[in-house]
Amino acid sequence: MAIEQTYFRRGFGLKDEVRPVIEAEYHSALVEQIRARGYMQTFGDVTVRLAEEFGFCYGVDRAVDYAYETRKKFPDRTVYLVGEIIHNPHVNQRIREMGIQFIFPDERGRFDVSPITPDDVVIIPAFGVTIHTFDELQSIGCVLVDTTCGSVLLVWKRVESYARDGFTSVIHGKSTHEESRATASQVQKYPDAKYLIVRDMAEALLVADYIAMRPGHLSRAALVERFRDHASAGFDPDADLERFGVANQTTMLATESLAIGSKLEEALVEARGQEYASENYRSFGTICSATQERQDAVEKMMAAPPDVMIVIGGYNSSNTNHLAHLCRQYTTTYHVEDSSCIDEKAETIRHKPELAADAPERTDRDWLPEGPFDLGITAGASTPNNKVGDALLRVLRIRGISLEDVPRSSPKRSLPLI
Repeated sequence: MAIEQTYFRRGFGLKDEVRPVIEAEYHSALVEQIRARGYMQTFGDVTVRLAEEFGFCYGVDRAVDYAYETRKKFPDRTVYLVGEIIHNPHVNQRIREMGIQFIFPDERGRFDVSPITPDDVVIIPAFGVTIHTFDELQSIGCVLVDTTCGSVLLVWKRVESYARDGFTSVIHGKSTHEESRATASQVQKYPDAKYLIVRDMAEALLVADYIAMRPGHLSRAALVERFRDHASAGFDPDADLERFGVANQTTMLATESLAIGSKLEEALVEARGQEYASENYRSFGTICSATQERQDAVEKMMAAPPDVMIVIGGYNSSNTNHLAHLCRQYTTTYHVEDSSCIDEKAETIRHKPELAADAPERTDRDWLPEGPFDLGITAGASTPNNKVGDALLRVLRIRGISLEDVPRSSPKRSLPLI
């Protein structure tokens, strides 16, 4: 009797069968039209500029494909998803409509997998899961469909190598984010290995000041308390910051991740000397290429900033939040979770005005400039093209512009080279 395969990382060979459905649900002919015309097209008095990289990345595309393939492969089985497949409300709603059941974590990030039986199928999202959750799922004997992004796996390997060699992992990320939790858990493969998660440069500087024992640094007790929920059990800054390597949540702002690594290295050099630091500090090569490309595309666009910038993507999407943060440094920016945040009848926009994860939404009226203006659009790596196209259509309708009036071709304007 053949033993059923219970672990899949390469799909089921059904991509060609599900692709027409996915394209019908997430494709935008309007977006493709603008892309084909050099990422710029004029509609009435609105000149639309798309970032040259935006929307679904390879890892997200793969995760969504595998979710659709899983439903097709196992039409009669109960299928669970551990968390969200990606951080996009529209995509997750479509997954629900396919009959896939979501299991959400508690406040500590733990998942209750008790409802799952050996006859069920479980999808692991693009962010991955902790070692604890993975081991629990494997012990059940259910079918596992692992869509963990390859870029995330690279970070895991780096963190695992730190732990193996006796280095503490200092992770630039959000301690409540699924990916950072999963990354930090990789140190559990080695006894006594430690990790510390720093949210931003401000937190990293607290750690750097302690390493270098600079005037005004936090006491040991204060530092331990500050990072109590962001570090491994028993974390001791005196012992565990003697040797460390830096890694990052793949969706963080790349320039900040690099700067944090540099500041921590400088502190170790200041405290112990260059020779010591060269042997006891390790840097990372774990910046996600898709995240970097989308940030670079925004920087390129801002060589000549548009009058208004719309950034589309989930409010809990780290990479989208950082795109919006970049754009706000140059121009008026609206981060909308979904195209439905743009109300064409009321002519309002509902958006998150700040980077902070808990920043409340705000609704603005009279948000579009009078007269001709440039509209820039980008989207996070979890945002499908149909939502980008729909957001643009809503803006054009507010301006009273019908696509039937749009000429077949639109001249391209020269932008400064950077």
